[in-house]
Amino acid sequence: MSGYVATFGEIMLRLTPPGFERLLQSPVLQATFGGGEANVAVSLAQLGQKSRFITVLPPNVITNAFLGELRRFGVDDSQIVHGPGRLGIYFVETGANQRPSKVLYDRENSALALAKCGAIDWTAAFKDADWFHITGITPAISASAAELALESVQAAKKLGLQVSCDLNFRQNLWKWGKMAGEVMPELMKHTDVCIANEEDCQKCINVHVDIDVESGSLERAKYKELCERVVATYPGVKMLAVTLRESKSASHNGWSACLFDGKDFLLSRSYEITHIVDRVGGGDSFAAGLIYGLRQLATPAEALEFAVAASALKHSIPGDFNRVSAEEVKALVSGGGSGRVQR
Repeated sequence: MSGYVATFGEIMLRLTPPGFERLLQSPVLQATFGGGEANVAVSLAQLGQKSRFITVLPPNVITNAFLGELRRFGVDDSQIVHGPGRLGIYFVETGANQRPSKVLYDRENSALALAKCGAIDWTAAFKDADWFHITGITPAISASAAELALESVQAAKKLGLQVSCDLNFRQNLWKWGKMAGEVMPELMKHTDVCIANEEDCQKCINVHVDIDVESGSLERAKYKELCERVVATYPGVKMLAVTLRESKSASHNGWSACLFDGKDFLLSRSYEITHIVDRVGGGDSFAAGLIYGLRQLATPAEALEFAVAASALKHSIPGDFNRVSAEEVKALVSGGGSGRVQR
């Protein structure tokens, strides 16, 4: 595939205290940008893919700063439209050891939350694109954003694009009247490649397998059953990737994933990430790595290993965006994970 990968969702101003400080421990907050779908677009551009980010933003200087940031990474911003509302904000307090990371959202009445169906010309937005990526975060924002998300996947399928959806259940966002399990199944009807974890499957698409998501350890034998149930329930899904995170502490996670294409069940190599710098955006870097791998590599197994390695590297980088190249990911896949200085 050589066309654009288009992504659609909300971007926010990300405010983070320095290092591992608590919020406002010192009167300093570092300002960057972040949001699931934008993270995927940036990561894909870093990996050498043509990517485009689609959203609705207010016309102001902070939006202009974000557009400049997108252009610096090589992401196409030509289909971003302006609308009433505000730019959302979220605060991230980075955890360490037994203190978990915390996220606080301030995004009510954002431009995307207020946007209605018809706000985006999807024919123009998908020009020269062959892949479309969305997440379950967008329909969680508001009722109108959920309608716009459904409109986007319907348009993408009508125009012949491959559609990937990262379910990304966010409990703190589903406040507008409907729950994820009432909304996401309709989007799944238009999805070719689904990305999820076990909680996403339970809360978003109502597929349950007896897996303890809080235990910190993984019962890998049950994940094949989970994959089979999802694909049986949603026969339009050609491929399901499930990320497997073993949270031993905020600083130490085991990280791997599995992939099911309706026939073969694949399990990736597992990484022990023992000094996490920032795990926010880790799932988005996995999604970007999987999209890259499915488009550029020879087999689904290679795509899976590439995605897991890309995400493992993201855990070493502060901020939402994964700033690694395809060559760096391939080096880790091939065994170059010692961290020795490269001279």
